[in-house]
Amino acid sequence: MASAQGFVGREGGFGARYEGIVIVGAKRTAFGDYMGSLARVSPTDMGIVAARAALAQSGLSGEDVDQVIFASVAQSGPDAFYLPRHVGLYAGVPVSRPALLVQRICGSGFEAIIAGAEQISLGKARVVLCGGCESMTRNPIASYGARLGMPMGRPDFVDTLTAELLDPASDTTMGQTAENLAKRYGLGREEVDAVALRSQQRAWEAEESGKLSEVRTPLRAGLLEGEGLRPRRIKLPRGVEVFDRDEHPRRTSADKLAALKPVFAKDGVQTAGNSSGIVDGAAAVVLCDERTAQEHNLRPMARVQASASIGVEPSIMGIAPAPAIRLLLEHCSLSLDDLDLVEVNEAFGAQYLAVERELGLDPAKTNVNGGAIALGHPLAATGTRLVSSLIYELGRRGLKLGMASACIGGGQGTAVLLERG
Repeated sequence: MASAQGFVGREGGFGARYEGIVIVGAKRTAFGDYMGSLARVSPTDMGIVAARAALAQSGLSGEDVDQVIFASVAQSGPDAFYLPRHVGLYAGVPVSRPALLVQRICGSGFEAIIAGAEQISLGKARVVLCGGCESMTRNPIASYGARLGMPMGRPDFVDTLTAELLDPASDTTMGQTAENLAKRYGLGREEVDAVALRSQQRAWEAEESGKLSEVRTPLRAGLLEGEGLRPRRIKLPRGVEVFDRDEHPRRTSADKLAALKPVFAKDGVQTAGNSSGIVDGAAAVVLCDERTAQEHNLRPMARVQASASIGVEPSIMGIAPAPAIRLLLEHCSLSLDDLDLVEVNEAFGAQYLAVERELGLDPAKTNVNGGAIALGHPLAATGTRLVSSLIYELGRRGLKLGMASACIGGGQGTAVLLERG
């Protein structure tokens, strides 16, 4: 029987250890560049495609799903309120099964999985369809005060994509938090660019070897239909019928990266080339308890062993994976040396490098197929993407333990521990 045991960190943060919870399906769409091939596709439709693929891979059907838990950060479509419900319905989940939207900004894709594990542990579900989807391109231009009227000459419109990257509590943009870490850890431009080059080279190697295509599912132009449901149309650029390859990875070099100008501080280290890509995409996993997997003769891809979340100062939010990982390792009686592979979201090159230095991470077993600098960071999909990447690579290498983690705007970090098989 599935169960969970919660814990609280001595210096803040919380988490849980799980028993008997497995992942039996994990798929994502290819990620489209900002204003790229997925620009006209709603995040809901991306989520439906990823959810259908994860279910098909799992050997379960929508009829087997007890709950749907999906994440999305920006309200990037007119049906944003209904997003998890529509993902479930169009994936074949019965009308009677409820759906939940979760949001922990950059950790939302993790949070969907954590919430699913908790529901199974509580006996509220045996199978949960989890994931995240995000259209960064379709972040709206919004007017929060239009109903009250607008002063002449001062139209009250906000670019939400730009606004969401500024934390007003600390009056710091996300990029500036990375610059703060660069100063704190004495990180230079050349070594930050080296992180970006490594990410791009690893992503290209993974693409050419076919590794990335294993986790991706094609997104096709046309209709998404379901019994008794209004058809939804996916529109891709003219002449494109299938979208199945990530658009953000770049063929670059140390010289090309060095030629880019800093974007967050005049003498800073962060550029467009060593920051995470702004992309659109979705990812989904299917969770169930071990008994259900056995009853359906399913082969688990991984066990969800534990999770932890913690807060840090908002002005250095990018360091948060370090205390989150430490908290999780402590309560699981593990050390970094026990981990076979690690995924740390590359929100920014300096941010990732600060976490690597703080923990003493081995770059040879961290982000081995490239990270968000190369692949992109579609906010709510990222946590689920990191989990999926980890699952596939653990299986490929015949390894056992992996940890995935990400920093979160506002000063938070989340980490998830997985065991293969």
